[in-house]
Amino acid sequence: MANGNGTVALQVKIKRYQPEGKAGAYWQEFRVEAEPRDRLLDVLNKIKWEQDGTLTYRRSCAHGVCGSDAMRVNGRNRLACKLLVQDVGRRINIEPMLGFPVIRDLVVDMDPFFAKYEKVKPFLINDEPLPRTERRQSPEQRERYDDTTKCILCGACTGSCPSVWANREWVGPASIVNAHRFIFDSRDRGTPERLQILGDRNGVWRCRTIFNCSEACPRGIHVTEAIEEVKRAIMYNSNEVE
Repeated sequence: MANGNGTVALQVKIKRYQPEGKAGAYWQEFRVEAEPRDRLLDVLNKIKWEQDGTLTYRRSCAHGVCGSDAMRVNGRNRLACKLLVQDVGRRINIEPMLGFPVIRDLVVDMDPFFAKYEKVKPFLINDEPLPRTERRQSPEQRERYDDTTKCILCGACTGSCPSVWANREWVGPASIVNAHRFIFDSRDRGTPERLQILGDRNGVWRCRTIFNCSEACPRGIHVTEAIEEVKRAIMYNSNEVE
């Protein structure tokens, strides 16, 4: 219920883990006063600064750009800096994203995630002679891959994917999204190489079209649709070779 000063009383349960401890993971409950339009990141900061300085989580820009504060909130992957108290309720359960090794509390190990990202060569490949000006594109060519340029590498899509939970070797949706951004870029010449990488047993075919990734994306990227487009590109490329 709201208090006289306009704040609301929150019950926040956080899944904790300290590697030096012997108890393993455990849940800890905190009581916090917050305004309805406070962000979840503000709530976490208040807990850390006023109640328990050992609470560990990532945060940086606090504006939904860096993607560092992705976590699982009431069963859904969200960015703490974008989620308002009024939109999450008075009882809040917070835990690290699934599918990632936990380093401490809400901090997960992103190294395997970025290794898979690097594997798909997420950069422009073009060995043609440099033009006198920039490599031009029509508005239609730019629009073709516009959606997947929005990825901030927060890992929310990857941590929401049951295929990732079952097989940590799978490249995962975020890597495919970033490959899509260059596969459909008219200036790029690395498409055959990327399609070969994504066509192997731990590539796009592990996707089961569950749509968790699209729902989890804080930037509204149509992740599942991008994965399906890459699948079709692999099939088209294979038929052309034959």
